[in-house]
Amino acid sequence: MQGHLSLPTLCCFLLPWAFTTFHKALGDPAPHPGPHYLLPPIHEVIHSRRGATTTLPCVLGAPPPSYKVRWSKVEPGELRETPILITNGLHARGYGPLGERARMRKGHRLDASLVIAGVRLEDEGRYRCELINGIEDESVALTLRLEGVVFPYQPSRGRYQFNYYEAKQACEQQDGRLATYAQLYQAWTEGLDWCNAGWLLEGSVRYPVLTARAPCGGRGRPGIRSYGPRDLKRDRYDAFCFTSALAGQVFFVPGRLTLSEAHAACRRRGATVAKVGHLYAAWKFSGLDQCDGGWLADGSVRFPITTPRPRCGGLPDPGVRSFGFPRPQQAAYGTYCYSE
Repeated sequence: MQGHLSLPTLCCFLLPWAFTTFHKALGDPAPHPGPHYLLPPIHEVIHSRRGATTTLPCVLGAPPPSYKVRWSKVEPGELRETPILITNGLHARGYGPLGERARMRKGHRLDASLVIAGVRLEDEGRYRCELINGIEDESVALTLRLEGVVFPYQPSRGRYQFNYYEAKQACEQQDGRLATYAQLYQAWTEGLDWCNAGWLLEGSVRYPVLTARAPCGGRGRPGIRSYGPRDLKRDRYDAFCFTSALAGQVFFVPGRLTLSEAHAACRRRGATVAKVGHLYAAWKFSGLDQCDGGWLADGSVRFPITTPRPRCGGLPDPGVRSFGFPRPQQAAYGTYCYSE
């Protein structure tokens, strides 16, 4: 009948599609021209904490006749990669800031996985495992993500005092580092609502808004607001810092102390006055809950609340409350100490 396909013609169209669908259902990989030696990672994001030992998996399905594996870290905001380690399967040579903390796992002869001991804040980021065989190089990329907490930071002089480099230094002085956009986004999903803009590690300036309001960028939709491209040396904002789990512990010393007396009180206990990052990490990972303001090393007075209650900060959500930067001679607060 005119306008209809015959049965043989219909089969010619349908059979290839049927075989393709059947193979996909069985999980058969699509054909690829040329060899593929590196197996795709099961998980592309590896989660860890500061101080832990973590493994970034990289496994060969079959070894080429001769090859090298090169591990590198993709630096955020920069068009470069930092070499970490190169191996030929028998011997390995380390490079860069990880030094002796990086080694090959060598679980078997096809294992090119990278082990990082004593994970640090600056280790977070994107890593590349590259197979170099002189014919067809290939690579897999993984992301190391640390569990941590983001906190906004400004100095005693007030808001919007830091250029990018000063913000980076300020976070490091408070046991942290500048947060990445991904870390700020994660903090926003967990409840961070902050109306002051701050530098991020990539060099952008943003702030997270959960409750849109007129004094905080207008009444648009909630989200991460951006200030667009900024001059790293000239423009000045606050900082969003990131820190992770502590090797030591934070504890409170009660009293009516000046800042210098707070330092002496911690020294008598074999400790130092805690930094802002120490207090946030203790609140986040150890559940530190103390309804008393205490001196910190930067001269601010803060206290951590995990269970909000009346007459204890006045806010409905958990968090680290701040009394700002009182006069150092004001004998009115205890102190938070940190010991390892």
